[in-house]
Amino acid sequence: MNAIYLFGSRYLLLLVIQTYGIFIIAYFIALKIKLKHNIAAPSCLIGTSNFFELAVAVAISLFGLHSGAALATVVGVLVEVPVMLSLVAIVNRTKHWFNE
Repeated sequence: MNAIYLFGSRYLLLLVIQTYGIFIIAYFIALKIKLKHNIAAPSCLIGTSNFFELAVAVAISLFGLHSGAALATVVGVLVEVPVMLSLVAIVNRTKHWFNE
């Protein structure tokens, strides 16, 4: 059980770093190429998303319900929702950065 917990916590940390990293890069590029906020914000959020709904279905169908792959995708969903909500808050607070 400790190995599963360790795997899940490592995966969680890497997922958070990846999600924020991709968002920061995409949002910075959107600012530099002078996209409008109503285009940049959804584009960056969609680009950051990991589409875990599909990943869960594929992992369970290919590797079984009790596999490490299924666990990783479930951990991903549990992490992605609050992280994406925090990114939405950032997008809403930085709207003034964009020239509309």
